[in-house]
Amino acid sequence: MEVVERVERVERDEGKAGEKAKGARSAGAPPGRTTGASPVRSMNVFSAADEEKRRGVRRMKAGATALLLLVAVVYVLTTWAEHAGAGAWTGYVAAAAEAGMVGALADWFAVTALFRHPLGLPIPHTAIIPTKKDQLGVSLGEFVGENFLSEDVVRGRLRAVGIGSRLGAWLAVPEHADRVTAELATALRGALTVLRDSDVQAVVGEAITRRANAQEIAPGMGKMLERIVADGGHRRSVDVIVSRAHDWLVLHGDSVMDAVQGGAPGWTPRFVDRKVGERVYKELLRFVTEMRDMPAHPARGALDRFLTDFASDLQSDTETRARVERLKGEVLGRGEVQDLIASAWSAVRAMIVSAAEDERSELRLRVRASLLSLGERMAGEAKVREKVDGWVEGAAVYVVTTYRREITSLITDTVAGWDAEHTTRKIEANIGRDLQFIRINGTVVGSLAGLLIYMVSRALGA
Repeated sequence: MEVVERVERVERDEGKAGEKAKGARSAGAPPGRTTGASPVRSMNVFSAADEEKRRGVRRMKAGATALLLLVAVVYVLTTWAEHAGAGAWTGYVAAAAEAGMVGALADWFAVTALFRHPLGLPIPHTAIIPTKKDQLGVSLGEFVGENFLSEDVVRGRLRAVGIGSRLGAWLAVPEHADRVTAELATALRGALTVLRDSDVQAVVGEAITRRANAQEIAPGMGKMLERIVADGGHRRSVDVIVSRAHDWLVLHGDSVMDAVQGGAPGWTPRFVDRKVGERVYKELLRFVTEMRDMPAHPARGALDRFLTDFASDLQSDTETRARVERLKGEVLGRGEVQDLIASAWSAVRAMIVSAAEDERSELRLRVRASLLSLGERMAGEAKVREKVDGWVEGAAVYVVTTYRREITSLITDTVAGWDAEHTTRKIEANIGRDLQFIRINGTVVGSLAGLLIYMVSRALGA
């Protein structure tokens, strides 16, 4: 009976401590250690639901203790009755009551040892949750990492969800495609608005310059020119140039003759200079006219050979390639080129922003059509769904395998940051009611076991 009274006193002290902690919290005094992390706050603060659960635990404790007291009283009374000669039945009842007390006390010890030292005694392997909290957090993190963040589990779960099929069916709905298009347009417009033109221009200009400097352009130009000449693609350009040259000579004949006369020596007669100028103009006009009208003109052939030789030099001649590289560097270094890059970015940015804002712009219409087409293909074509599922699974597997340690450390660090006392109280509030049934069951099962053992022993003794 003294042990039973001591158990009741300990449980009453626990209830009073809980009420005091509640009063301190209601007065604004945070219980235990407080930190800035929200997980720690949530474990240190008892909500109304937690308080209701704690009241339920106290009621269950009272019920389990009352059952223990009941079997203790029954044991005392039946033992007295047996000594008083009340009959053989008292032995059976006393044996059942005695075993029920043993079972109740053993289960009380086991349940209490999870959360605190029974009777306040520092018995080894008791107060498991507060003393082993950090180790439990590490074990929980390892368990989650091994059983929930493994590649097979992630792939199997995502494959069962069928993201490709669901996403395809969702995107195939026009209203959903409109919504995604609007969100993408808003995000694009916001990103372009936040970006500073000077920063983008500097990055684009530096990227273009670096890429151009890193790659020699002469061989590529030579190959392109070689293909153009081989295909005769330059002949139209020659036709345009010769035709325009002919028209210019017809309109500016006097200018050509004046230029020739102005370059003549001063001692020659003027009429001779005029005759020479006229002759030069006529020959030049005849040459240009024949070159325009004769596809097989020797000058055209000479131009073809020149371009062919130049294409070969661009690819193989060291001096020619070096000259082209120097020219490239000079062109890229000019301020006009950088201004052109800046103006090009500004124009592209304004065009994209305008297209993103206009619901009927070609950009948004094409994005919407692409989303609808993608949704229909994902919903109707197994290969597309499998490809999308593979991408999603691959990305998820990469994340969990690459950052598994960081994910599990979130669990272990969070548990390590919890206050041991309040963590114990919160866990007990959530599972303590079910644990009290263990005490009740232990009392009942112990009583039945004791009765059975007593019956067997009496039968064997008879």
